[in-house]
Amino acid sequence: MDATSHSLVPVSREPMALAPNEPVIFRVGDDDDDDAKFFALRRLCGLLALLLGIAVRVIRRLRFELIELRLEGIGLRQQAHYWQAQHRRAVERETTLEQQIQTLQAEIREWKRRIFGRKTETTSATEPPPANPPVTPPKPRPRGQQPHSKGHGRRNHQHLPAREEICELPEEQRCCPRCRQPFDEIAGTNDGTILEIEVKAHRRVYRRKRYRACCQCPDQPAVITAPPPDKLFAKGTLGLSIWVLILLRKFAFYQPLHRVLAELRSQQLDLSAGTITDGLMKLEPLFQPLYEGLVEHNRHENHWHGDETRWLVFVKRDDKANFCWNLWVFAAKESIVYVLDPTRAHEVPESHFGPDAAGILSVDRYSSYKAMAQVKAGKITLAFCWAHVRRDFLAVLTGWSELSTWAWSWLEEIGQLYHLNDQRLLAKAAEASATPSPSAEKRPTFTEADRQVRDHVNHLQERRDRELSQADLRMPQRKVLTSLQNHWSGLTVFVDRPDIPLDNNEAERRERGPVVARKNFYGSGSLVSGRLAAMLFSLIQTLQLWQMDAAKWLTAYLAACAKAKGKPPPEPVRFLPWNLPEDERKSMSLTKNQPANDPPDEPTHAPA
Repeated sequence: MDATSHSLVPVSREPMALAPNEPVIFRVGDDDDDDAKFFALRRLCGLLALLLGIAVRVIRRLRFELIELRLEGIGLRQQAHYWQAQHRRAVERETTLEQQIQTLQAEIREWKRRIFGRKTETTSATEPPPANPPVTPPKPRPRGQQPHSKGHGRRNHQHLPAREEICELPEEQRCCPRCRQPFDEIAGTNDGTILEIEVKAHRRVYRRKRYRACCQCPDQPAVITAPPPDKLFAKGTLGLSIWVLILLRKFAFYQPLHRVLAELRSQQLDLSAGTITDGLMKLEPLFQPLYEGLVEHNRHENHWHGDETRWLVFVKRDDKANFCWNLWVFAAKESIVYVLDPTRAHEVPESHFGPDAAGILSVDRYSSYKAMAQVKAGKITLAFCWAHVRRDFLAVLTGWSELSTWAWSWLEEIGQLYHLNDQRLLAKAAEASATPSPSAEKRPTFTEADRQVRDHVNHLQERRDRELSQADLRMPQRKVLTSLQNHWSGLTVFVDRPDIPLDNNEAERRERGPVVARKNFYGSGSLVSGRLAAMLFSLIQTLQLWQMDAAKWLTAYLAACAKAKGKPPPEPVRFLPWNLPEDERKSMSLTKNQPANDPPDEPTHAPA
């Protein structure tokens, strides 16, 4: 040991009980150096305490930093999860927007086709172009009657009155141009016919004769005047023929009133629009009982075609923000009824049919028909339209070029369904006919045709379910097939009822005339005008259904109203077609042109 070192005295290892404030005493070898050693030890302890404090502060700071890092990690994880969710939503939103863009682009293509494309829905107009078109395209079919096809023959106009006209040579041409020897006239003529029409306005000037009584009987006037002709309106100057012409032009040929008046002015008959409008308002009560009888008869039929279209009525109402009303049509076998209503709700067909109606209603897939109380009660069965289903696939064909093959295959399937059902109807008509046609032998029997229809319907159902089960089915495909599945029961009503057509084209054809009228004169300017339009549309189209001349019928009915002093005649419903006697109905029927028996214009020579 060197001079500065100190020897330490060992201390017992036994535990010592220390007082609370008693210092720890380290014993050293030399007593003289206790203070120096004590201070050295004290400095060492201070250094250790300082290091311990630094270590504690470092540990505490590291602990705080660890907590901060943990919190920051939790925040970063939360942010990561948030941005992952945002990214997932953005991807889903982008996918949805891409689908919406594709759908809107498809709708734009479909609307362009409807507006600028061909209006027909025939196969030749909707068939996609072939992948490999031929070098020399086939020659298109010529228009008109085809060679070697049976025609309808010449029209027979013998029922028209004839005005004979003698055609003679001029005086200077009745001799030989060389020798001037006069010609001898030959018996007989070379006849021909020219059809003409003459429309001419005229005045009916009636003169009422007066008579003087020669007797002395009491209560006998001195002068008796003949009664005037019957008038539709007491102080009116317009005859029945003018009112018939205006009603037909407006409600049968869908011409606006100003155009009808312009036509009359060309015939030197200048009428005021206000006079005609006031007269039409007075005509509305005359047709009201007929319309009510027509509605009552329509309710008791058992099969209807229903549809609705927009009709403007320019009358302000508190419960409507615009002038758009709806013109409903219910077409049956014997009657056609139009109903004008401000709404498009299910209450309209409910109130028209009444609680006792029962039968089959052919409609499109509009939800108001499904909400009818008669449908929910099972009294009326809805037969949905296959033409609307075909339009769904046609919209896919037009809007989604990558799905054109799929859509066209479905269009061919629907076309085959129409063909098979037509064959079934022909077979049924042939079996019911007493004189079968020669071509009936080539057609299948009704039993065979019915089996083919049912097999094809089952095939369509199986294909629909098979394609709906595919996970990778595109959105437009799934939408069309889901609609087909939801309406399948109504689409197959015709299977067990061959008399029910596959489509609702009858109602759509009946709405075509009012749609033309809406485009020509926009609608109705008052409620009275709207009701009159619905009544006249119903009556005129019902007359057309019965092959009756609307002009003759209107003349007869308005004459009866004139005879009743401008009021509906007694029992006005007797003028409805099914209440008319057979001979009277035939007298008002449309003239059927039969093929003429006489040959065309040829020279006819009298015997010498």
